[in-house]
Amino acid sequence: MDIVLVQGISHCVHIQYFPITIYSRLYLSLVLGNVNVTLLNTQSKFAYKDEYEKFKLYLTVILLLFSFTCRFIVSYRVVDALFNFLLVWYYCTLTIRESILINNGSKIKGWWVFQHYVSTFLSGVMLTWPEGELYQMFRNQFLSYSMYINFVQFLQYYYQSGCLYRLRALGERHNMDLTVEGFQSWMWRGLAFLLPFLFFGHFWQLYNGITLFQMAQLPEWKEWQVLMCASTFLVLFMGNFFTTLGAVYQKYTNQDKAKDL
Repeated sequence: MDIVLVQGISHCVHIQYFPITIYSRLYLSLVLGNVNVTLLNTQSKFAYKDEYEKFKLYLTVILLLFSFTCRFIVSYRVVDALFNFLLVWYYCTLTIRESILINNGSKIKGWWVFQHYVSTFLSGVMLTWPEGELYQMFRNQFLSYSMYINFVQFLQYYYQSGCLYRLRALGERHNMDLTVEGFQSWMWRGLAFLLPFLFFGHFWQLYNGITLFQMAQLPEWKEWQVLMCASTFLVLFMGNFFTTLGAVYQKYTNQDKAKDL
């Protein structure tokens, strides 16, 4: 019976991650062409994974400081455009690096990969939003949101890295597992305190979407970016909220099953 159970779990994991691996290979072929991105040895894979984690940490700190500067110190559309361009470049780079890591054995749940594509699109739309009354109405709210999100991502990286290190030492996590901008079942050990921060960020995304939809009802509305950003924030909210909620529900369900046994 134990063998059947293990085989069933293995089959579920294979189904969950197989489409992501295929999509990552297709994405890399479109972006990089016919290039072999398979790292030849374990040491190279670990080194690339560590470089990816450092890249996320450094850029998160830079984006946090940049958004703070735009929010409280400098108020020029050109500087805002530079900030949004940096966001586009950051998320584009993340999608490429994550695809390479997935191709080399890292397992990332589908939404936490897809949300970076959505964030790339959102940043691109914000970059093209021209200066105007509606842009200025939403500007401070967006920059405050960006500061908060980058702060939470910094907390996640700091605590997830330590948690993953301990779990790898105990043999409970794979060496190629990555930190994510969300919540997964393995994070219950010492990271459940992050959930209120995450849910607050999710509902801020919903608030951004509602604000933009309301702005689209104003007589001054004429930019297509308003509705596009509103829809994208709504997609981010639904994906982040329900994926996180699913991880919480799965954890409690597994606990109940363990008690029954």
